[in-house]
Amino acid sequence: MRNRRDRFIALLMLMPTFILLGIFVYFFLGKTIYYSTTDWGENPAQPALSETVIRQNVGLENYQNLMTDVIQAMFRNSLTNMFFFFVFFVIGSIGLGLLLTLILDQKIVGEAFFRTIFLSPMALSFVVTGTIWRWLLQPDGGLNYLPTVFGLEPFHFNWLNSQEVWLQFTWDKVPLYLTFVGFALFALLAVRRALRQDWRSLGFIVSLAVIVILIFISGLWNYIWLPLDVVQVESSIAPKGFNAALVGIIIAAIWQMSGYVMAILTAGLRGIPEDLREAAQVDGCSSLRVYTHIILPQLRPFVISTIIILGHISLKVFDLVFAMSGPDNARTVMPGILVYTKGFRQNSFAQASAIATIVLLLVVIIIVPYLYMQLRDHD
Repeated sequence: MRNRRDRFIALLMLMPTFILLGIFVYFFLGKTIYYSTTDWGENPAQPALSETVIRQNVGLENYQNLMTDVIQAMFRNSLTNMFFFFVFFVIGSIGLGLLLTLILDQKIVGEAFFRTIFLSPMALSFVVTGTIWRWLLQPDGGLNYLPTVFGLEPFHFNWLNSQEVWLQFTWDKVPLYLTFVGFALFALLAVRRALRQDWRSLGFIVSLAVIVILIFISGLWNYIWLPLDVVQVESSIAPKGFNAALVGIIIAAIWQMSGYVMAILTAGLRGIPEDLREAAQVDGCSSLRVYTHIILPQLRPFVISTIIILGHISLKVFDLVFAMSGPDNARTVMPGILVYTKGFRQNSFAQASAIATIVLLLVVIIIVPYLYMQLRDHD
């Protein structure tokens, strides 16, 4: 049994780590959040790099400008790009990684060789991957001329500079969309608790959902979640949606990370007892039913962990986009790119800090559920 002396020694050994984390992580995070509430770099009378610069506190004005000011339309475009990149990158990586895992599970000849080939892109940095795929996606070569190998006409798709926008929507409707997403999550949680017969949690979720719905129906929601009043000209000049120029970047990202997904799922697959498969086959289950009813449910924790990790990567993506399309391509811009351009080119440190803080909050939303599941599994 541990005594006070053991606890004191353990705390003493951990103290240098706590100090370094406090200074180089949490202190600078706090400074970034603080700078996001100032006018540092936004006041022409106070040059950002002046030794005597005075930073005035402006509250949440920088955040409001990022969400509503027509001049900051690039940031809203970056959030849209990040959302679609997150969705298609995660789905594509999980889908391809799962397919590679199932292929390797068929005991094919040269399994170790193919596993190495599938995993090799993971050894490259995103900068190297971006450079390779930038060459492959040139309009006058690369993938566009692949059909000519089979005697067909070449493609004429402008991979990284396409002006096409799919799945268009208006920015001022985003709060409404998120509200209905919240209702859908309430319904999903309620159904899961009902299936588990966890009536106490179900009652809490239903009560909270009813309160939110009543607030929404009564119109009080507009005072809690203010609408995003964006100039309508923004919708016609730069409509929000899935920019086709992101397709090439998504393909490159999936190519690199699908091997990582394969490695995680293969590790989970190897941990499934072979007796379960044999028992199912003895009972007359086909190979398809073995996978759908035994293998895939057993892989669920690994899939969830992989989704969290890939989501975390997609929110912070910078180097891949920078290498493939550069920092000035409005069609493929990401929040990380804007932090660089506003902070190191325009000296708009307050806005750069606000963008970084928003990305931090999004990362927290992704990471917290992952940590909760990990800690719950260890209880």
